[in-house]
Amino acid sequence: MNGVRELTILQVALAYVFVLIVLAIVRARGIRREKEILLASVRMTIQLVLVGYLLVYVFENPNPFITVGIIILMEVFAVFTVFRKFKGRLSGALKRVIAVSISSGTLLCLFYFLLVVVRISPWYDPQYFIPIAGMIVGNSMTGISLGVKSLTDGMTVQKASVEEALILGAAPQEAVRDILNTTFDSAIMPTINSMLGMGIVFLPGMMTGQILSGTLPTTAIAYQIAIMLGIFGSVALCVILTIQLGIRTFFNKEQQLR
Repeated sequence: MNGVRELTILQVALAYVFVLIVLAIVRARGIRREKEILLASVRMTIQLVLVGYLLVYVFENPNPFITVGIIILMEVFAVFTVFRKFKGRLSGALKRVIAVSISSGTLLCLFYFLLVVVRISPWYDPQYFIPIAGMIVGNSMTGISLGVKSLTDGMTVQKASVEEALILGAAPQEAVRDILNTTFDSAIMPTINSMLGMGIVFLPGMMTGQILSGTLPTTAIAYQIAIMLGIFGSVALCVILTIQLGIRTFFNKEQQLR
């Protein structure tokens, strides 16, 4: 198979026509999103260019300390992204639960995937470690964001029902069982929907990138199946840790709602 076709700066610039089309639409509709669209486009371009040059250096100079530093940066960014999304709505205890859940859940699934499934050597090979870590951490962050929103909303809307169940003698976990089940379901559903449409409705980014680079479609499919299952497991693990540990932050030592 042929190698990937290189894009010139002019060809990349021509892709910005799509941004101009969107700007024309929002301006015509009076939506007033021009600044956000321009900022997002410019920021994306600058960030990707910088990351591209950084990855060139990292790939050419594999180092365990650099790889570990990058994954720590990813984890920290993911945690604070969730915090920003719920600014002023999270208790200190729930923030700690989110940080622990994202870190432990993603790292466990990441190292299992790299060392047991793909079996890379050395373990810190950045060509595999960094892109796979990005997919696992990014998707898990999204799942936790959905889970935290559903959990906090559920505990607010159904507070009276939970209190009634507690008064009738139910244990805290039993009183909030429906909320936890709904939260888990809503958090993993986007990943399930993505898996349902994959291969028929759309070709995922990782598989498309491998095919464009000249990898055999069958090899790309094997990698995509494996990474999608890894993402699914990581999202589920991070979410279940968050809701099982996080629900405790809504109760005091006497098992009463705060």
